[in-house]
This record gives sequence, structure tokens and C-alpha cells, in this order.
Amino acid sequence: MSDLPAYGAGVTVTRPRPVPRDLYAVAAAVLLVTAAVLVGRYVYTYDDLIVGWPPLLGRWDPHLGPGTPAAVVVAAAVVAYGPAVAARLPWRALLPAAWGTALAWTWSLALIDGWERGVAGRLTTSQEYLSVIDRWHDIPATLRDFNGHILLHSADNWPAHVAGHPPGATLTYVLLDRIGLGGGGWAGALTITVGATAGVAVLVTVRALAAERLARRAAPFLVLAPAAVWMGTSADGYFAAVAAWAVALLALAVTGRRLWWAAGSGLLFGLTCYLSYGLTLFAVVAAAVLLLGRRGVRARPVLFVPLLAGAAVVPVAFTAAGFDWWEAYHLLVERYYEGAAGVRPYAYWVWANLACTVLITGLATVAGLRRAGGVLVRRRTEGVRADGARAEETRLAFLVAAALLALLAADLSGMSKAETERIWLPFALWLLAACAFLTRPRGWLAAQAVLALLLNHLVATGW
Repeated sequence: MSDLPAYGAGVTVTRPRPVPRDLYAVAAAVLLVTAAVLVGRYVYTYDDLIVGWPPLLGRWDPHLGPGTPAAVVVAAAVVAYGPAVAARLPWRALLPAAWGTALAWTWSLALIDGWERGVAGRLTTSQEYLSVIDRWHDIPATLRDFNGHILLHSADNWPAHVAGHPPGATLTYVLLDRIGLGGGGWAGALTITVGATAGVAVLVTVRALAAERLARRAAPFLVLAPAAVWMGTSADGYFAAVAAWAVALLALAVTGRRLWWAAGSGLLFGLTCYLSYGLTLFAVVAAAVLLLGRRGVRARPVLFVPLLAGAAVVPVAFTAAGFDWWEAYHLLVERYYEGAAGVRPYAYWVWANLACTVLITGLATVAGLRRAGGVLVRRRTEGVRADGARAEETRLAFLVAAALLALLAADLSGMSKAETERIWLPFALWLLAACAFLTRPRGWLAAQAVLALLLNHLVATGW
């Protein structure tokens, strides 16, 4: 007989380690962004896309600023200690801590561009809301006449952002000015302060509908989001917070809290629709909340009374003042295609918009979404056999999937050609919750921080 050992006896066979599926998803996302950059720069021209650094609205501008040291310190602290602190801090302390850290992160990123360019001047440019404050001396009369200035060929047409949103957006800053807090500095401070609460609202929702442990795992990612580059003094950050709290209060209402939470949710949903036409798509997320909380809905169907009553307040008030939302929306569509949308190619933006989403949510979210998809697939195969932990994960994955569906609907509509790095902030924040599924969070958090710092230091973002 041969003296050679039998195959496998005493021999260590080294097999190549499989590449984690997360890395395949990340590689696909990197390729998507790379394609959007290359096609945007070498296939199309500026006159085609009307953005300076496709797929982002901005320009190449490497720079440092007074916010640079603070941003690096905040990022390092969250990467090093964020997961442990989020896991151990009492829940009531975690929420204000998350808000405070998000404020620090957003402010430091904004101040990389300096006070004037990064904060005070953002909302005062010719296309922004503060440029028309002087035209709102008589608020009821302005609301009645608002639709007459939406189209480009109309007399004294509104600037792009004012015309592109219902008057609730502009009226917010008008009222801020009326109480003595006028100017870009106060407007920027309000926007950052309110916008930073959006992540807290997501945490409240995840805890109510899924599990506290998942909310705690998601907390550092919501705090250190690359989206904060645009949350800082973009009014869409303020819109994101209003929409997020509408969802959070609804989640609290359907999971057994007081009915007044439903009234508050309805009020904020109504306001959301008068801040941005596109945020009516949050009805998809609201439907997901009602489905996840169907036991509570069945037990207390009366919650629809305060919910619908609250939702009617803002629309009734604006309609009584003379503003016609439906007419304004149809005029906006016409205005939209009179301007940049009539030039920007749908064939590029329908997928380049998704590249923008990768940039504002980060590669960690891409991996988290892959895992969320896996959770939903397993749920279909396991059915009712899933244990409690699996059921909680399924609920979170379902909520994230609803937000993704709303975002995809916005994309396919053709009403979001470019600038989705700010327009889609309200949807993007909910995608970040998928990061609760990730293991080794510090590595993913580091990737998020590096992306945000590179974007803010290399590209001069603007709108």
C-alpha cells in the first residue's frame, strides 16, 4: 500500500474565503456613482445637465474651513464610542444625546464653508425663500395671488424654490422674520436645529414599531449621516424633520399611546404636504406604519378621527386663505418643464438620481439595504416560524422598504431630475435605519464619516 496519506487525512485544505455579500452590494454602488460621474462629465455637457459636478449640483472646490477640526473630532468620537454609548445610555438620555450629536455634526460640516457661505448665505440667494420676504407684507393677499406668479412668463414670477413648493415653505421663514429673527443666520440656525431632530424621530419610530435594540444600533448611523452635508441649511432638512415626526407620532398612536399623538401626526402630515408637493409620497410610509400597527388600529379604530381631523387643519387654513393646492401643483409641473427639467435628460437622471442617494446615505446604507432585503426574503420562506427577534427585524425591513418604494416612485415620476441630494433627504433618512442590520459598526461608521468629510471638503455644494 502507498505510504501517502489518504486525501484529506492530516492535510489542511485551504479554501478561499467567500467575499461577503455586503461587499458585492457596495461594489455595485461604487460602480453606479462612478458611471454617473463619468457619463455626466464626458457624455453630457453642462448645458444638458445644468449641474457643475454631476451627479451633484456643485463644483469641484477643494477647501478647508473653520468647521474642519470640529467635524473631524465629532466623526472620530462617534466612530470610536457611538455604538457603545448608544447601546448603554438610558433611552430617555439617548434621544437628546443623538440630537445634540447630530447638531454638532451638521454645524461643523456647514462651517467648513464658513459662516457666510455655509450658513447665513444659503437661504438668501436669488432662488431661495428669503429673497421674497419683502413681498409678503400682506400674507392673506399673497396667498390668494400665489399661483399667479408660478409660471416663468407670469409677472414677477417666483424664484425657483418658492415656485417649486407650496407656500408653507416660504411662510415659515416669513413668520420667523415677523417675530424679529430675520436674515439668513437665523433662518439657517432654525433649519439646522429642526432638521437635526429628524434622526430622533426615526429612532422613536423604529423603537415603537420594531425594537429598541434595533433603534439603538441605528442611532450612530443616523447621527453621522453623510446627508448632514445637505441637511445644514437646506430647507429640505427642515421638511425632512416635519415628515419624520409625522411618521413617529403615528407610530406612537398605533402602538397604544394616547390618541392625541394621532392628532399631532395628522397635523404634521398636513403641514408636510404644504411644504413640498413631492412629500405627499409619505403616504406610502404612513400606510406601512398603519399596517405594522394594525393590531392597535383594530383595537382603537377611533384613532382615525383625530388623525384625519389633524390632517385637515393645514389644508383647510390655506384653502380658506385663498391658496389652491391642486392648481398650484399643475402650474408647478408646467413651470418645471419650462425650466431645467425641460432640458435635463430623463434617461440619465432616472439612474443618476440613485447615485446621488448613495452619496447622501453612504455605503453602509447600501450594505444595510442588502441585509434588509435578505430579511424580507427569509420572512417569505420562513412564514410564521420566525421567532421574536426575526419578527422585529422583519418589521424594520418592511418600514425601510416602504421608504425606498416612495423614493423610487419619486424617481420614476420624472419630477426629480437632479438635486435629489437635497430633495430626497426626507426619504433618505429612513433608509439609514437599515444600518441597524450591520455587524462591525465602527468600520461602517468610519466609511460614512470619510465620505461626508470628502464631499464637504472637495465639492462646493449649492442649490
